[in-house]
Amino acid sequence: MNAQRIVADMRAGIAAGELAYGSRLPSVRDLAEQYGVSQQTASASYAVLSALGLTRTTAGSGTTVAAGPSADAHLGTYAPPDLTAAEAWRPTGPGHEATEETYLVRQLVAPATWTEWGFTEGADVVERHRIRRVGGVPVQHKVTVLPYAVAAARPEGHDGVPPMLAPVGAPPIRPPHGTRVADWLGWSVDRTEAQITAEPMEPSASEALGMQEGSPGFRIVNITRTPEGETLYVTVTTAPLHHRITLDIIG
Repeated sequence: MNAQRIVADMRAGIAAGELAYGSRLPSVRDLAEQYGVSQQTASASYAVLSALGLTRTTAGSGTTVAAGPSADAHLGTYAPPDLTAAEAWRPTGPGHEATEETYLVRQLVAPATWTEWGFTEGADVVERHRIRRVGGVPVQHKVTVLPYAVAAARPEGHDGVPPMLAPVGAPPIRPPHGTRVADWLGWSVDRTEAQITAEPMEPSASEALGMQEGSPGFRIVNITRTPEGETLYVTVTTAPLHHRITLDIIG
């Protein structure tokens, strides 16, 4: 028996929901006795699980599960010309409700690091942070960044707060059924470029997902551009590594 077997068992239990998010795991001593291994092997197992972002160890509180059951990080369903059927996140199995919450909306100036996305350093932008949950467990962190002028767009006939500037807690403003958000807001979308990597999470993502800072995760950067090549908006989606990234392209 080695650490690899213990890690495999616990990964399977977490993915299946048998080891619930937030539940406390056995102590190193108890885990060693359970599997008939040394405490050094048991400790190494927890170290691997922590490095994968599946568990979290806190002084005085022991080790707890830091991930929920496996799910699909579904990037969307693309079926021209109607993109309204896109599902941003869906559970892998039945019986888990998917919910979404916007918890931070702010205006700021674009830092130099965002020039690679096509934003001008110092330009006024709007940043929106969302957290998605499956069965009440946080599974996806999403940040949307737009130039202020784009965020301030109002649909025709809409006199209230621009939808992309709606503050936290405001009722969601959605387009009429069958209408894309981009068309509703008058955005001229030409293409979206996707960059998918596996790397340590940004602090805001790991905090929102309830994971230790620096935990590894999927990072999906989507850059949506106009026909002129200007950046319309950027989304940065973070999901734990034990989820899947899926995408449907139809037509």
